Amino acid sequence: MTLSFKFGTVGSPAGTPKKPGGTIGAIAFSKGIGLDTLELGWVQSVRVSEATCAAIKATAEENSVVLSVHAPYFINLNADKDEWPKSRKRLMDAAHYGFLAGATDIIFHPGSYFGADPAAVLKTALPRLEGCVKELQKNGDRVTLRPETMGKSAMLGSFDDALAMSKAMDRVQPCLDFAHLHARPGDGSMNTYDEWSRLLERYGKNLGTSALKNLHIHLSGIEYGPKGEKNHLPLKEADLDLNALFKALNDFHCGGRILCESPIMEKDALTMKKAWMKASGEKEK
Repeated sequence: MTLSFKFGTVGSPAGTPKKPGGTIGAIAFSKGIGLDTLELGWVQSVRVSEATCAAIKATAEENSVVLSVHAPYFINLNADKDEWPKSRKRLMDAAHYGFLAGATDIIFHPGSYFGADPAAVLKTALPRLEGCVKELQKNGDRVTLRPETMGKSAMLGSFDDALAMSKAMDRVQPCLDFAHLHARPGDGSMNTYDEWSRLLERYGKNLGTSALKNLHIHLSGIEYGPKGEKNHLPLKEADLDLNALFKALNDFHCGGRILCESPIMEKDALTMKKAWMKASGEKEK
């Protein structure tokens, strides 16, 4: 049997060789060490040619590695009128070139509340995101946009925000960053089997149980304070209860992809894979 979750890293693994290097090298290296998904870290800008995208897609297909893209950090669905066109272009470029490279999912940071009420911010964010989705559909860029759950309480990107965006339109689903969800309250909560179970139950009720089989998860250890996330940590140096989380994911029959954002990326990704096999009883064929 194949595992319910594919495991990989956000960005090229640290051990990617210099030659062939880049994304092509990262795909082959990932496959070689037992990882079968990769999130391309286009976090500063989208600077890639159509020819490079075609080569990335071919290499991913050859190695049976599924791809997603992390869009540039500088996207804000709540940007002011002058800034929004630039934000929009970054998201659209990531989606278009990501699709050409064979990526199925485009992960992005939704932005900031700028001190405003979250409900009021969503009134601006939702129509903007819907406009992006409609244009992508018109262009034939068949990707799922995934607003990431964010680790700071000042950021647009609570679990509720991500659900609201996903419920409002097609081709939008959350990117569940469980480290961020744990860090966001700032008090050490969101770290028990019961808390994760309630969250997954709401996810299934709002987006359908089939959505639970196609989760896109970011995971790492995390350091946090009263305002939320400070920085990502190796799993062993953090208090995130991986076993409780994986038990909940297994009990809700979840599947999809788990991408590691720990500083020791591929090492922790393989640790997660082992932990999942133990929690689920699944074995690789």
